[in-house]
Amino acid sequence: MARKKKSPGKPSTAWQGTYGDMITLMLCFFVMLYDPSDSDAVQMAALQAAITNTRTGGNQSLNPGKLADLGNTVSALPSSERGTMLATAKKKAVTIFSPDVKTNRITVTSDERGLVISLLSDTFFEQGSAELNIAENRDTLMNLVTFFSDPEISKFRYRIEGHTDDNPVQLDADGNGYPSNWELSAARAAGVLHYLSSLGVSESNFSIAGYADTRPQFDNSTPEGQAYNRRVDIVILDEGHF
Repeated sequence: MARKKKSPGKPSTAWQGTYGDMITLMLCFFVMLYDPSDSDAVQMAALQAAITNTRTGGNQSLNPGKLADLGNTVSALPSSERGTMLATAKKKAVTIFSPDVKTNRITVTSDERGLVISLLSDTFFEQGSAELNIAENRDTLMNLVTFFSDPEISKFRYRIEGHTDDNPVQLDADGNGYPSNWELSAARAAGVLHYLSSLGVSESNFSIAGYADTRPQFDNSTPEGQAYNRRVDIVILDEGHF
């Protein structure tokens, strides 16, 4: 009598567990290798603005990238060389201003304009005043001088942008003071520039601007928000914003 052939059993799936563990370990390995500081945040911000058709500060166009040399119109992409230079500037800024970032005196960010170093809060400016508080911020201000005196950083152009909270300016009893927040914000920007210049930083690559209370970063409904809106942004400009 012929023996019945045994039907083949289900194939083992034990290998799937081993395979899944291997993929997980590889993912962890590459995550550990990834250094966020190597990412060109300036270039990515510009690319995002181009894709979303975001206007970049007064409808200024961004400079063309390398693909333009191949006959392609890529007017919204920044040049890779410029992006690399700004990434290097950001690394230097993060290193130099690390103590100030930890104490919330300074933030270092980037957007489509370029690299932005923000002097924050009442630490630098009292409400309604453009007088720079040098005594409490001497170390931070000297870090700014060190940064802008670096030969690699001096290749850029910069714009110092003054800002205020939404409180109307107050004149003193003699009628002295700033007519409006526009003059106050511009005076704050000029005060920072004059201080840097007095310590040897060249003024030739700088410009200043005053935005009054038109570009708040925080809600002006709270005293804390108003304090942070009384700020000065020093922008290391991308080439499209010269």
